[in-house]
Amino acid sequence: MEQPIAERMTAFLGRVALYIKALAKWLAVAVVIGVVCGVIGSAFHIGIHEATTLRGAHPWLLWCLPLAGLVIVAFYKLTKTEGQGTNDIIDAVHLGKGLSIFLLPAIFLGTVLTHLCGGSAGREGAALQMGGTIGHQAGRLFHLDDRDLRTATMAGMAAFFAALFGTPLTATVFAMVVISIGVMYHAAFIPCLTASLTAYGVSLVMGVEPTHFTVAMPELGVVMLLKVAVLAALCALVSILFCNTIHFAEHQMAKRIPNPWVRVVVGGFAVIALTYLCGTTDYNGAGMDVVTRAVEEGTAHPAAFLLKLLFTAVTLSAGFKGGEVVPSFFVGATFGCVVGPLLGIPAGFAAALGLVAVFCGAVNCPVASIFLSVELFGDGGLLYFALACGISYMLSGYNGLYSSQTILYSKLKAQYINVHTNAHHAGAPHAEPPVHGSLKE
Repeated sequence: MEQPIAERMTAFLGRVALYIKALAKWLAVAVVIGVVCGVIGSAFHIGIHEATTLRGAHPWLLWCLPLAGLVIVAFYKLTKTEGQGTNDIIDAVHLGKGLSIFLLPAIFLGTVLTHLCGGSAGREGAALQMGGTIGHQAGRLFHLDDRDLRTATMAGMAAFFAALFGTPLTATVFAMVVISIGVMYHAAFIPCLTASLTAYGVSLVMGVEPTHFTVAMPELGVVMLLKVAVLAALCALVSILFCNTIHFAEHQMAKRIPNPWVRVVVGGFAVIALTYLCGTTDYNGAGMDVVTRAVEEGTAHPAAFLLKLLFTAVTLSAGFKGGEVVPSFFVGATFGCVVGPLLGIPAGFAAALGLVAVFCGAVNCPVASIFLSVELFGDGGLLYFALACGISYMLSGYNGLYSSQTILYSKLKAQYINVHTNAHHAGAPHAEPPVHGSLKE
């Protein structure tokens, strides 16, 4: 027997109201997250910029790096956040783990001090940690349930990333896919995009210029596609070297110098020694000026990518704070700038390809990397960048910067494997079933 029209209309309106309520909830939560991340992210960006400028004007600040390290260790112990990092943010989404609000000031202070005194690190590790913390705490403020708290955490990650780099679409997709490779949490799209656009708008108001490069793109052609494919394969190897060196250094430093106070002092003096041995400060801080020269001028020291990797590995393994993504930009851009011309690729274009391809291999996010290429370099070479990302993603294997990240499907065939990065090899049997309570279920 058919339902009366009135009952069907009531049921329909009830469903409509449910969707409208959900949309309104997420728009409200995302705007709050975006505003807070935009303000703090812009302040963080300005702080890093001013710290870098101050260090350039006063080179003696490099000698304060060991002292800055002691302050960082002390503050992390004071806030009881020692040992926490980007992997904990990923676990907060995977497993619903809580995040301490004190991680926010700890990573803010630690990263600014690291850049002020010449440590070699990036910004995005801090962005994901601070953004994830803000998103998580905002979710608690709105009394969201466990599942929605995870979405709010992703929205915070996206918002802070967008505020720092001025790439809201990349930030949105990256936050949605970096947790579990092979699955995109589509329910998080509106929260992440809204938070990203809001934070991006706030950053513009506060005077933060988006990261953008000017580079000439060659015409699409078969020969150039083949050359790009070869460069992408080499970049995949560089991304493997990058990830493994960072993880090896962290493991060895913790094993051989277990005392964090001693470790950070030793690491600080090691960076000072390396700086004087190289005779340049190009490898201190984030090094975005070197990236700009590689992409826009087509110039880079032949060993720059290896030296940056060494500086970054020592800095982060010693206990200084920052991130690995901007160093991966540096490594990829300088490697591409040097190797590209040997393959017949214009140096600046090869640097842009290297930047995106090494980033892709390191974070295992090809779609986000393609969007990154568009927001950084424009869409003129979109197909070249797509090819480079695809090859780098496949050939980089199951290595990655974030060990809490999971890869759900094989890179070689349509097979469910559900493995953590850095804990699997091609052809190995798949790992454990989905963890109870995770978003993969």
